[in-house]
Amino acid sequence: MPSSGSFLRQLSGRSTSWRWGAGTSKYCTAEGGYNCERSLKQMEGLDMYGNENAGLVMRKRVVVVVDQTSHSKHAMMWALTHVANKGDLLTLLHIIPPGDRCSGERASDSHSPYLASSLGSLCKASRPEVEVEALVIQGPKLSTVISQVKKLEVSVLVLGQKRPSTLISCLCGTSSSEDFVQQCISNAECLTVGVRKQSKGMSGYLITTRTQKDFWLLA
Repeated sequence: MPSSGSFLRQLSGRSTSWRWGAGTSKYCTAEGGYNCERSLKQMEGLDMYGNENAGLVMRKRVVVVVDQTSHSKHAMMWALTHVANKGDLLTLLHIIPPGDRCSGERASDSHSPYLASSLGSLCKASRPEVEVEALVIQGPKLSTVISQVKKLEVSVLVLGQKRPSTLISCLCGTSSSEDFVQQCISNAECLTVGVRKQSKGMSGYLITTRTQKDFWLLA
């Protein structure tokens, strides 16, 4: 892992990434993951997962936009267990705002350049058969996501959604984070999925795409 100084030099105007090789950690997945994949595929009308028995599985690049929030981590784990297959590339994209110094110990949790690296290690330990990459880019959040989707030829973009506050919605309308997810869903040139974990006491996820809103998946 690069030092803070060398990392910041690389970060200026460019991007930095880490990749993990094959590991030996035990494979863990959520029960019902295959059914969720089929539901998502049928929901969008896309045969994006291929037919493994017929040897038609196509390598996908799955990108998850990550930060320090719990809903971001829920989206990451959902993508890891329900979208990424063996041999696919899972890219954790962490976007740092322009002008943020992110220097060593002074970096906040939300803007730490090593947040994506830490999350990437967690993903690789959970599913070693999936190739994992952590990519950190400094720039405007929405335009950076849209440009990276095109540049990386992304198959699926996954974004975490937090539970909306009724009070804030009544007073201010949609929040900036909700607007960001909707803008990505509307403008990204790939299948884009907003993922929100159900509240405590309820199982499953609510999935939002360009054609479906709050589609409930049990697993």
